[in-house]
Amino acid sequence: MAKAAPPRSPRASRLVVTVCDAAGRPVRVPGLAAWLADIAPLAKVGGDTVTVTVVITTDRRIRRLNRTWRGVDKATDVLSFPAGEDPGPARHLGDLVISRETAARHARNEGHSLATELRVLALHGLLHLLGYDHERDSGRMARIERRLRRQGGLPAGLIERGPAQT
Repeated sequence: MAKAAPPRSPRASRLVVTVCDAAGRPVRVPGLAAWLADIAPLAKVGGDTVTVTVVITTDRRIRRLNRTWRGVDKATDVLSFPAGEDPGPARHLGDLVISRETAARHARNEGHSLATELRVLALHGLLHLLGYDHERDSGRMARIERRLRRQGGLPAGLIERGPAQT
């Protein structure tokens, strides 16, 4: 007889991650979606299913987004776009946009793989979607990011690295 799975807590959430390009076509980034879903700190979210889209794009496209939404005319590594409140048991937290080119430069500078850097960026962006802000929270986001990185086997995160290396 198969062992029954323990009942889910009524407040427990599960993250479903979609990884695609800017046109919505699937992008193969082995392990990223599953890793982010496993590491996500969703206790404060509630509900059964929460979704996030990770868009892997170019420096050119992310520079345009950065200029439009933040008034900064340069490429960056990751941008987070919260979706707001969606009704119902399943809700979309928002979209993360990551520049593959900038991530590759960071990976070379940090001495690790592109796959590792994409995880660092996705975790950082997810924490922003969850409402954390390292520029205004007296170190709370940095502490949570550090704990989750250790748990997920990642090296130093963006906050610890200091100013962007783009």
